[in-house]
Amino acid sequence: MTREQQLDADVGYHGFAFQESDDADLPVPFPDGFQGDVFLNAFPGRIDLYSAGHTHTASVTVQVWDGPPPAQDAAKWDELGEADYESTSGEVALWSMSLGRSEDLVPLADTGGSWHVRACCTGRSEVARLSEEEGTAHGVERYLIQFWPAS
Repeated sequence: MTREQQLDADVGYHGFAFQESDDADLPVPFPDGFQGDVFLNAFPGRIDLYSAGHTHTASVTVQVWDGPPPAQDAAKWDELGEADYESTSGEVALWSMSLGRSEDLVPLADTGGSWHVRACCTGRSEVARLSEEEGTAHGVERYLIQFWPAS
């Protein structure tokens, strides 16, 4: 692993995304085309994540690897998905439904390139319950997002 970051994702309307830092050239910028009930959904220059909670703050660990990371044990996670990601800038930003682009940037590389991404999530049933009963939660739903270069 070359880099790891801890981020707080502002989840609104069950969603958030990782998207190119500069979204001006994206054909479908977030949240256009966002699909509920699709855990990991890839678009050009972005990946959407569907949360089990409506409005809360999710805890996100982002790892950037220089090669494929070790496989994840699916039994440890509530959801697990993989997708391809094309970066034009080498920088990805965390995006929120309600707040737009955050200041949290994930540097992938000095230039653009093709990447694989794996997203894993746990705490989904608890965040859904808290979202229904209390309206918000902080750090209950936890994500691991791993980027590595496509070979």
